[in-house]
Amino acid sequence: MLAGGAARRLGGADKPGVRVGGRALLDRVLAACAGATRTVVVAEPRPTARPVEWARENPPGGGPLAALDAGLRHTAAPHVLVLSADLPFLDEGTVRRLLETLRTGGTQGTVPARPGGTQGTAPARPGGTLGPEPVPAGAVDRTPAADEGVRPDADGLVSSPDGPGSSPDGSATSPDGVDGVLLTDPDGRDQPLVAVYRADALRRELAVLAAAHGELGGLPLRRLVAALDLTRITDPVASFDCDTWDDIAAARARIREHGHVLDEWISAVKDELGIDLDVDTGVLLDLARDAAHGVARPAAPLTTFLVGYAAGRAGGGPEAVAEAARKAVALALRWADEDTPEAEAEAEAEPRTTADTASPATAPAPGAEPATASEPATASEPATGAEPDAG
Repeated sequence: MLAGGAARRLGGADKPGVRVGGRALLDRVLAACAGATRTVVVAEPRPTARPVEWARENPPGGGPLAALDAGLRHTAAPHVLVLSADLPFLDEGTVRRLLETLRTGGTQGTVPARPGGTQGTAPARPGGTLGPEPVPAGAVDRTPAADEGVRPDADGLVSSPDGPGSSPDGSATSPDGVDGVLLTDPDGRDQPLVAVYRADALRRELAVLAAAHGELGGLPLRRLVAALDLTRITDPVASFDCDTWDDIAAARARIREHGHVLDEWISAVKDELGIDLDVDTGVLLDLARDAAHGVARPAAPLTTFLVGYAAGRAGGGPEAVAEAARKAVALALRWADEDTPEAEAEAEAEPRTTADTASPATAPAPGAEPATASEPATASEPATGAEPDAG
């Protein structure tokens, strides 16, 4: 990751550490590339949600090309994922789409849509800068690179993707020599820091620029992008980056929308607890509903906790969670069935034995003399030596 930008439009704030949905922007991006074999963050070291390697450009603050060069020196992978550290909505699905498009040479046509159709719901920036006619999400474009929209002071990330795109001998396998695949925003502007590249192509062009200019420090990123053969994918959600405080506010508002808040919260909790587990949230929500309605409302959170604990003791994993949830749901339904009019009528209709109908109060204790109707009640007898009542 290249996360050492100046963040001038945030007033010099620590942008990678700004929180959206309770998580630092840097940690949100790290979660999107958790499957990488190696992750290199080019910035001053800081606490992160998962282990990374640290690098620094020379000189510090020398710009994205110098930072990219520093990150590349820490990996020998044939393909590298390059990301900015200010992408609150980047996810693993987008990373997979970028890699798959590069593997197929950028000619696979239309990239699969995100589940739920969220491509067109990026937060609206102040001033309506999302553009009048966004390109359909997932569309692949092979048009030449555009110079506009590339910020030389942007933050970024370098990560070595896992497995796909490599041949057994370690060489890159892009069929037609495409140098990389990047996202474009809804206005059609390139986002070269949301991209996957062939590492040899990056090294080649960086060397050319360094030879021509004497150093990479201070050079704009568009110099590199213009020299590469790139394929473009439009994704207005994943490409949304936070450059200003208005952008931060828009991102925070979006994750609290009804259609996103639950997924965002679950992702944040898993990240906070260090859990890497995909479960069927619908099953757990159904369990909570059945426990709340069939038993009592406080039973819902307690039951889901116990299901998680049981699944952990059973070895964890989605299957263990599903099995524990299934048992708890069945129990909650059995519990609720006993409180229905039908269950009460059935209980009343059950034949009762003599032992069932005997009153425990009249049953003599073992070895005691049975009481008779002619015996006076002891409660009316005066105590020995007591004066009779004057009345």
